[in-house]
Amino acid sequence: MLFNSLLFLLFFLIVTPAYYLMPPKIRWAWLLAASCYFYMYFKPEYILIIFFTIIVDYCAGILIERSQGRRRKLYLVLSLVANIGVLAFFKYFNFLAQNVNFFTSSFRAPELPLLNFILPIGLSFHTFQAMSYTIEVYRGNQKAEKHFGLYSLYVMFYPQMVAGPIERPQHILPQLHRINLYSNKNLVTGIFLISIGLFKKVVIADRLGLYVDPLFANPHAHSALDLILGIFFFAFQIYCDFSGYSDIAVGAALTLGIELMKNFNFPFSSTSISEYWRRWHISLSTWLNDYLFTPILISKRDWGKGAVYFALFVTFFVSGLWHGAGWTFVIWGLLHALAISYELYTKKFRSKISKKIPAAIYNRLSVIFTFLYLLFSWIFFRAHSIHDAFFIITKISALNNLMYTAGRLMNVKEIYYCICIIIILMAGERQLYKIADMTIGKKVLASVTLFILCYFLGVFNEAQFIYFQF
Repeated sequence: MLFNSLLFLLFFLIVTPAYYLMPPKIRWAWLLAASCYFYMYFKPEYILIIFFTIIVDYCAGILIERSQGRRRKLYLVLSLVANIGVLAFFKYFNFLAQNVNFFTSSFRAPELPLLNFILPIGLSFHTFQAMSYTIEVYRGNQKAEKHFGLYSLYVMFYPQMVAGPIERPQHILPQLHRINLYSNKNLVTGIFLISIGLFKKVVIADRLGLYVDPLFANPHAHSALDLILGIFFFAFQIYCDFSGYSDIAVGAALTLGIELMKNFNFPFSSTSISEYWRRWHISLSTWLNDYLFTPILISKRDWGKGAVYFALFVTFFVSGLWHGAGWTFVIWGLLHALAISYELYTKKFRSKISKKIPAAIYNRLSVIFTFLYLLFSWIFFRAHSIHDAFFIITKISALNNLMYTAGRLMNVKEIYYCICIIIILMAGERQLYKIADMTIGKKVLASVTLFILCYFLGVFNEAQFIYFQF
């Protein structure tokens, strides 16, 4: 079920009031049933996959808590193998088979078959959330959840199960246990956040998508300037698409009295790639830091500084694969690892330079250079193949080609509209979020205004959120 659909509006208008009208003891069952329906709307049979991992992790958590020594680790490993195995089979089997077939083709070896199925939606998100539960129980930071229904709801809570934020058990499970009283403030603030998210999605992201998607579908048919604008627009398309989803998820959860973590913090104002990852998809970056980067760093501490660089490249290699089963995503991840490694290696040198330049100028230049590097990396993220990515880079880097095609734009009117909405976003986004801390009346007025703008300016083609595919 898509947040930007009339069906979700009906779903929300039924689920939220009914939640507060029901006896507190059975509210979890209502939310779980609603979450199951929400997920099954996409492809009903895939809910069996989630049920399988839920049962495995629920049992593993209890067994880990009851066991000592090697048995605790064994149960953790079995849980992780089950989760990663499901993810690997559905998301990476064909990718692995294609690469194996490519390398063995010269030996005339029999080819591995490719499986014909649709990737279960949001599989990477709820898999990582489930894994965090057993890891935290193993580390002693979370008690095993004995209530099977509440643990199931922890994994399947509808606002964030498909595209995050990727939550931790310490944050969500206590909220699912408590009795949430109705609050006007929570309801109004939640609806206001939903209105922001919907505006970002249908007015900005989907509008930009009308220009961006045809470009990357066939980059050979477009001019260098079109491609440059397409890369620039895509950065804001994916930001508004994903942060818009997160806003709707946080808002929908808040109307039920449940607080989800903040997933974005104005990432395009970052002065470095490392700062960018503290502001972009915060739930994923902190997950990777806690469960991958830090453990690798500790295990390789004898390597000195080399351990940091090794942990960085492994972490971003995994981050790339997490986003998609393709070498374009791997290259995108490694480009970020390379940038952060450069920042660490040149930290002292850049500190000396910063003292010779006024802070305001240095910071603004840092924001610009960081954003330009992000645009470069987005080429690999968005391109359909490595060949397309290098074609785009080659075409836009040829200055004479750029000058020749400067006047040949795909859709001048659409470009003008896209630039206008990006300017509005950059100028007003911070101020918009400040309304969430204001009076209920101002939030109601702002929500109504945003919904009206969505109605008149939005693109209502029920476009899927970009991160659903991950």
